[in-house]
Amino acid sequence: MLDLFTIFTKGGIVLWCFRSTNQLFAPSVNALIKSVILQERSGVYDHDGLSLQYKLDNEFELVFVVAFQKILQLSYIDKFLSDVHLEFRDRYKNDLRVDNRNYGADFEFGADFRRILERAEKWGRQQATMPKQMRSYEDSAKSKKTVASMIERKGEEKPPAGAGSGSKKSVKIAEKKKAVSELLADSDGMEAPRSPRSNGGPPELGEDLIMESRKKFAEKMKGGSGGGGKGSKLEKQKSPKSPQQPQKGKQMRVWDLGGNTKDLPNLDRSKDRPEDVKSDFTPNDQIIGSMRGGIRDLDVESDSEEDDEDEDEEEEEYEEQQQQRGGKKPSASSRGGMFSMFKGLVGSKNLTRDDMQPALDKLRDHLIGKNVASDIAQKLCDSVAGKLEGRVIGTFDTIATTVRNTLTEALVQILSPKRRVDILRDCLEAKRAGRPFVMSFCGVNGVGKSTNLAKICFWLIENNLSVLIAACDTFRAGAVEQLRTHMRHLNALHPAERHGGRSMVQLYEKGYGKDAAGIAMEAIRYANDSKIDVVLIDTAGRMQDNEPLMRALAKLIKVNEPDLVLFVGEALVGNEAVDQLVKFNQALADYSSSERPHIIDGIVLTKFDTIDDKVGAAISMTYITGQPIVFVGTGQTYTDLKALNAKAVVHALMK
Repeated sequence: MLDLFTIFTKGGIVLWCFRSTNQLFAPSVNALIKSVILQERSGVYDHDGLSLQYKLDNEFELVFVVAFQKILQLSYIDKFLSDVHLEFRDRYKNDLRVDNRNYGADFEFGADFRRILERAEKWGRQQATMPKQMRSYEDSAKSKKTVASMIERKGEEKPPAGAGSGSKKSVKIAEKKKAVSELLADSDGMEAPRSPRSNGGPPELGEDLIMESRKKFAEKMKGGSGGGGKGSKLEKQKSPKSPQQPQKGKQMRVWDLGGNTKDLPNLDRSKDRPEDVKSDFTPNDQIIGSMRGGIRDLDVESDSEEDDEDEDEEEEEYEEQQQQRGGKKPSASSRGGMFSMFKGLVGSKNLTRDDMQPALDKLRDHLIGKNVASDIAQKLCDSVAGKLEGRVIGTFDTIATTVRNTLTEALVQILSPKRRVDILRDCLEAKRAGRPFVMSFCGVNGVGKSTNLAKICFWLIENNLSVLIAACDTFRAGAVEQLRTHMRHLNALHPAERHGGRSMVQLYEKGYGKDAAGIAMEAIRYANDSKIDVVLIDTAGRMQDNEPLMRALAKLIKVNEPDLVLFVGEALVGNEAVDQLVKFNQALADYSSSERPHIIDGIVLTKFDTIDDKVGAAISMTYITGQPIVFVGTGQTYTDLKALNAKAVVHALMK
């Protein structure tokens, strides 16, 4: 069932290969190396109808790759890869050692390969036919829990699972309950004697506070019954009542226009009137000229070395405070940064997946807490595990540093664009060719498509490029009026007098309820005839599961063939961002009648200033499609448009 199995070094030397067909597998393996192995990703990779999986051997620097048809569901592939990996390295370890490599040796591995394959296929058939047995209640962790084990108190160690009623913890709880009952029964309200410790030593830390709280609780319970209750009632009767405020009824709202029929023409804003052209908008001259040239990157707060120093200082200070208080020395996982959890791993041996699993679980939870999608976080942890598995680490700090560097390299590669993204250069090339450069914006409802379209428009006119906005959102009420307002504000910032009488921003709209694809086509034709440099197509927001609307979007892109299709997504969402992007991309491919459908070319990440350091949505979006984040929206003004800085995002993610 396997089409290909090959073993090669990280330098590209093929040691052994198995092929069941004469198909050319070099393009698929090269694509796997470029898109998965070099980017330190994990999982199954699909290419030209083939599914490819790989396994790394970091000790001998080997790569094991298996390929099979995509339509097959082979459950034994992971086990098969591990078995072949162990068999091959154990048999030829003397020839594969770094100090005595002999790649010219004869690697006769065919008989062993067939034997392992037959054993793995047999195991897969058994797993498919074997019914899954449910775990009994006695085998579960829940059966070992008791009431005492589930009670946690500050400053006390958590009891081991299965602690019975005769444990010291349960005895201490019973003594405290008995003391409270004695205080409640004491009628004279005197302080109960302090019970000494069982071993005759000094009182426990915080016992004075506990006894004081018990006394207050007993006085409160005593005052709520008997004579104390009557006194409290008399005091309540003597207390003066505050005068009642007269209740105000709902006030009728006064409108600027009286609502008469003669005022209806003034309320109609669907058409331009001469008095509307004179906007009350006062342009801010300070922002003019601030966005000439390329988009500026996001600022980096501090580098990783400063963070390491801060973490070390915090750890030393925390340990000194604990020692002064006589407390227990904190563990590595309870202090420091995200990578301190790896300091507990034992060095001077080959790291295994079992050794790293507890730390990888904490790393996965940390990434999910930073808004990374759960499946993406799991794949990143698998990538880190594959990079470290089999390595020999000398010291504890080296492990944390290695994990940091491994994850940093993987995240930077994910966020780095796989192709050149230079919109200004592309616009100038289209202008020299005598045609407009067309960009289309799509996304779900309320993510900020129109607002960020206006920011991009301001950036383009700052670089002396005229823009035509195509109002293709013919569904949402107020969508055309919103773009018209942006057009007036942008023209006020860059009036035609400063550009030789040329209007820098124009709006092409045909009202509501019209075909969006037809409006976009007419707008592009108008821009071509009027020698306008750039066309920005604003589309209606739509949910990714709405098939009719997704078909309409695919039609708009198929008919007009824009130069750039940008997906606008929020930085606030985690798993939802992945679902939106995947389904938008898939819909553009499925509902297009073209043999080579035009899918999403880039991402606009909005509301980036509202998430603090939870920047995981950027990782999730770029990991799924591999498309770059072209623009990042960071505020409410026209200048709040940035380019993604991979270092800044990774720095915030790893804090």
